[in-house]
Amino acid sequence: MDVQGYRWVCWKVWLCRIGAVCSAGLLLVLFNWRPRLGILARCKSCPISMADVLLLKDRYGQQFVVDVRKEEIEEGSLEFTVGEADEYEWRDTVQLHSEKKTLLRYYVFEGMRYIWIARKGAFCKASILNEGWTCADLHGRQQGLSRADQSTRKQIFGANIIDVPVKSYLELLFEEVLNPFYVFQVFSIILWMSDRYYYYAACIFIISLISIAVSLYQIRKQSTTLHRMARLVVNITVRRDTGEEECINSEELVPGDCVLIPAEGLLLPCDAALLAGECMVNESMLTGESIPVMKTPLSTSGATYSPESERRHTLFCGTQLIQAKGGVPAGNGAIAVVTHTGFFTAKGDLISSILYPQPLDFRFYKDAMKFLLFLGFLALVGTIYSIVILSRSHTPWNEILIRSLDIVTIIVPPALPAALTTAAIYAQNRLKRHGVFCISPPRINICGKISLFCFDKTGTLTEEGLDVWGVMEASGGVFGELVPDPLLLPPGMMLFALASCHSIALLGGQAIGDPLELKMIESTGWELTESENEMGQDSEFGRHRVLAVMRPPGPELLSEGNSVSQPVAIVRRFPFSSSLQRMSVVSVGPGGASPVAFLKGAPEMVASFCLRESVPSHFSPTLREYASQGFRVLAFAYKHLNKETDLATVERVEVEKDLNFLGLLVMKNQVKPESAEVIRTLKLAQLRPVMVTGDNILTAVNVARACGMVLSHEKVIFVHASPPTASSMASLQFHQGDGAVATVNTHETIDNPVQGLYQNSASYHLAINGMSFAALCDYFPEYLPKILIRGTVYARMTPDQKTQLVKALQNLNYRVGMCGDGANDCGALRAADVGVSLSEAEASVASPFTSKSDNISCVPLLIKEGRCSLVTSFSLFKYMALYSLIQFASVLILYTEKTNLGDFQFLFFDLVLVTVLAIVMGRGGPSDELHPQRPAASLLSVPVLASLLVHTVLLILAQVSALLITASQDWYVPLNSTSTGAANLPNMEDTSIFALSGFQYIIMSIVITKGYPYKKPLYYNVLFLVALLLFFALMSWLVLFNGTIIHQVLELSYITDMGYKLLLVAVAALNFFTCYLIEILIDQGALNCLRNLRGKRESKKQFKRLDAQLAETPSWPPLNQTLFPPQCTVIGVS
Repeated sequence: MDVQGYRWVCWKVWLCRIGAVCSAGLLLVLFNWRPRLGILARCKSCPISMADVLLLKDRYGQQFVVDVRKEEIEEGSLEFTVGEADEYEWRDTVQLHSEKKTLLRYYVFEGMRYIWIARKGAFCKASILNEGWTCADLHGRQQGLSRADQSTRKQIFGANIIDVPVKSYLELLFEEVLNPFYVFQVFSIILWMSDRYYYYAACIFIISLISIAVSLYQIRKQSTTLHRMARLVVNITVRRDTGEEECINSEELVPGDCVLIPAEGLLLPCDAALLAGECMVNESMLTGESIPVMKTPLSTSGATYSPESERRHTLFCGTQLIQAKGGVPAGNGAIAVVTHTGFFTAKGDLISSILYPQPLDFRFYKDAMKFLLFLGFLALVGTIYSIVILSRSHTPWNEILIRSLDIVTIIVPPALPAALTTAAIYAQNRLKRHGVFCISPPRINICGKISLFCFDKTGTLTEEGLDVWGVMEASGGVFGELVPDPLLLPPGMMLFALASCHSIALLGGQAIGDPLELKMIESTGWELTESENEMGQDSEFGRHRVLAVMRPPGPELLSEGNSVSQPVAIVRRFPFSSSLQRMSVVSVGPGGASPVAFLKGAPEMVASFCLRESVPSHFSPTLREYASQGFRVLAFAYKHLNKETDLATVERVEVEKDLNFLGLLVMKNQVKPESAEVIRTLKLAQLRPVMVTGDNILTAVNVARACGMVLSHEKVIFVHASPPTASSMASLQFHQGDGAVATVNTHETIDNPVQGLYQNSASYHLAINGMSFAALCDYFPEYLPKILIRGTVYARMTPDQKTQLVKALQNLNYRVGMCGDGANDCGALRAADVGVSLSEAEASVASPFTSKSDNISCVPLLIKEGRCSLVTSFSLFKYMALYSLIQFASVLILYTEKTNLGDFQFLFFDLVLVTVLAIVMGRGGPSDELHPQRPAASLLSVPVLASLLVHTVLLILAQVSALLITASQDWYVPLNSTSTGAANLPNMEDTSIFALSGFQYIIMSIVITKGYPYKKPLYYNVLFLVALLLFFALMSWLVLFNGTIIHQVLELSYITDMGYKLLLVAVAALNFFTCYLIEILIDQGALNCLRNLRGKRESKKQFKRLDAQLAETPSWPPLNQTLFPPQCTVIGVS
């Protein structure tokens, strides 16, 4: 973010105040629209360390003005900083200048506080003061803060509150009226009143008031709702450095506070690191995932603490802590240390993304603004023309001024912004009826341009739950037979591992947690219980603090020959992490004897932590066999711990090393029945589906084949990239074969079958795992775009890598969609152009779209609605532009004849015909099929501009023809030239132009309303059809008949010649057929000859250029060759 500092200049400020008074406040309005001008007019530039006010410019080019605030703080206020060595260095960060008192200089932007740090010479987020904390530092804060420390920190970090301002109606009214649209409306109303269009001005004024009232109500309602959702104030217990416990308001919390979490849990008002005990947390507010998550204590290592990498040990603001246990000596509960408060929390970040969304980079919206500038240029031409014409007729100068400015109000349609949102609102309502909720309506149009859709696998493409297929136990370095039912396993380490290596907890007597682990425990028949001692200590297990007890099934459930096992107590958990791909537990038997560590996770990862001799020699082929058949495979390992080991403090690193390999749990994950049909639909529509999963690469490839992403005749080429080591350089290989082979190290190596055939003999897809993807990004960035173009399966991807992948695809100019369950793909859902979360929640802040269905059938629906909305927005834009041009032509022609449309004629056209048609024409629903070609998004393309130009010429010719036909009649009486404008109504010239332009408003709504292939045909839109028939009948009646009270109100001439009237209707009909024919010809590609003349050009989209390049390069990718970085060095390229 670019920051510039300014100081107030007294004489400049007073000069601007005088200018504001003299300009009746218009100068202040200008400063409100252009903040930079206001700053330059009243301030002078200075170093930001001395600034009174700052001009901020974000990466999107938006500018903001913020005031620098100053606050007195006490000396020695930053003794809580990172490590004692840096204490004095960091103390200076908030001591910009010390006179007699120390001042804290800061500003608040988008809810976040930025403080002046002299050492960095910049304003930095206040959270930088605790970014260097290590896990050990956090554990050292269990003793709590003193009240003095807490008070000082609150001065620096601010109150712990996510405050969404709810402005008063008066403030909202002031802001709304200063909107350029309403300023233009006020200008127009004053102008119409001056020109004696009282009825029209009054109607527009009333409509504007209603519009403002509705807008204010909606804004206030949304602000109030968001305020209630964001504001979280509870009473919470903190520990002080004296050892006493104090109940305080959560607004008083600061980073470093030690909080005590009660056993029954609470709604957490801050981000905190869990130091002691376990917590079951519902994070659906943040992720949309309804399954509770088990949180375990943070390690005491010296590693730098990060909320993302330590996600399983971090409690996030706004999440519901369901229960806490095992952390407080006096009973159940847990202990945590506050790490972030206010807008710096995870919830604050999400609320900020709603309050301050990034501007949409969509060509349609940019082109709409450019076209408005073009209409403004036309208005200038029309103004000059009207001044010349009116001057020749000796019209008074004040009337010339009014009439000339009136042209501007005609050519720039004030209802255009509202018309453009109509299509998205209709689409949003249709989506809601299908269970798809949207919190960002402008993104619906972007759905129409999606070119690639990423899908999570588990729970999205496949069923959430898994069925146990069997257990394969390892012994003596070989695998035994597959045991189909874990109940048939004899008592031993494998059975104990299946029963105890999990994060399941009891809530109200019911087991809750990961569905996979629930199914695993269910298959063993073991029962989960908890210690009855509220301190978690159980005499049955040697007075260890017990988290859960697993009891074996009764003899009646065991197979013949199996003996009853002993119960097992879980005393320590290290939870599963997507980035680590594993979890572990420490358990003890009755009496606290025989402590054993069990590890569960991805087979490749588990094998890498095991003693080499314990891993079966057929590990890789066995894993490959099951994974290639689509099975979900988990591996288990164990080791005995010394009795002297302190189980309460043992580190994860110590537990997860030198293990003995136990065996494999094979589970069947069924593809959802809807997945294959949806993928087939997307591929037929030329939309590229991509799978992004944390599962094994072979399992992912199998699911990709099962759901149709990879067809049976298409080949899969595996990409393997490895980072440099002490003895080798980074390398990249492409292998066509049956996939990755898991080895005892952490890499997924690849088989090298000799193929003899090159990949270009058939279609191919690339598959890559997360480790290779990371090495590819770091050391082979020049190959990344080509791999992204052909990559279909991305396996073993961490949540951060999913986000990185989405952004990399966007860099290739793809419009990327992402569909997932919200659990570990929140970042990717928010980074994508269109994120769809499959969640039970009605609206999730995890993504712009939330679907209540548990399958991906919502994706084609969303794309259809997006295309329908985009095409409808195009039609409405063209219609509003043509409406302005029709009226523009009518007024200029009548100015030439020294007359103008009447007050009620303008009302009839603008409010009766155009407004009603614009509202109902957007109601048409989407087509049932997805067409292979995406709709255009550019308003400034040759077909759109040519269509508008040709239609405008034909419309003007038709109006001129009507005027000439009228003048050629025997009964024609020329206009009395003693008066001008609407004062000489009724007259024959005005009546003829009124008749023809009235038909033109109706016929153009038909001509530019597109149907196939993105919308249903026009006759499906019943309201539009009824409106067309009524208006055609009304206009025909007004033209063919006369003498009624309505004719008198509209000030139409009394003409009795029926032949003349029918001729006007015939001209309108001819105008309709010519325009309709030309629109069809342009749609069918009649202008393609212009493209042929200019020659074939490369696509502006990088992915299309790369795709064409790869199609002409049959030797890529180079199979079975080892590639090295061009630098030939072990230093990676970031």
